[in-house]
Amino acid sequence: MGQKTNPIVNRLGIITGWQSSWCNNYKDRIQEDFKVRRYIEARFPKGIVSRIFIERTLKFITITIRTSRPALVIGKRGDEVDTVRKELKKLTKKEVQVNISEVKRPELDAPLIAKGLVRQLENRVSYKKAMKLFILSAIRMNAQGIKIQISGRLNGSEMARCETYKEGRISLGTFRADVDYHMAVAHTVYGSIGIKVWIMKGEVYGKRELTPLLGTQGTQKRQRSHKFYHLNRKKNK
Repeated sequence: MGQKTNPIVNRLGIITGWQSSWCNNYKDRIQEDFKVRRYIEARFPKGIVSRIFIERTLKFITITIRTSRPALVIGKRGDEVDTVRKELKKLTKKEVQVNISEVKRPELDAPLIAKGLVRQLENRVSYKKAMKLFILSAIRMNAQGIKIQISGRLNGSEMARCETYKEGRISLGTFRADVDYHMAVAHTVYGSIGIKVWIMKGEVYGKRELTPLLGTQGTQKRQRSHKFYHLNRKKNK
């Protein structure tokens, strides 16, 4: 069963939490989530946004953007974040607060690796060279295992095929195993190429906080300082 299900969904409520926190009115909420994520992904350069967490109350939305390049997302003096917040307020018709969370080790983040591979393939870089470089960088950062699967018309071949590169171990059937996963699609001149990335970061023992706003102490300090920045800016006005 571990081979047939999404590793993140398979561990929901055990060692991972939900990326969107809300209840009731399922149809409207999921459409709104899709629009918010699509806008944020299109707003910033490709390959710098890892994940987007959304928390809702009745009239308020808190959006946390995990990124490897927080300076690009925040902008000069926070102008970029303010613009995003105003646009999302128009889109959702609710009060929106935007927090920025930095990814300390992008070499161990499956979405960033998958998006980096997409960018390399779209720039016509050899897929074997790109995959080996990402695997090597993950192992250097003490990942217990990494697997990358790529499928499609590789190097423009007439017959589509699937290739897999793996290093270390990936325990998909163990619920306490912290496995990060992401799937992306590269749109090349030869057609679409699918990319799947699994990263084994270790095993989790005991209870773990399942709220979306997970992070290190440095990340939490960054979020608090960012909120404080907005409060001061409102007072100065």
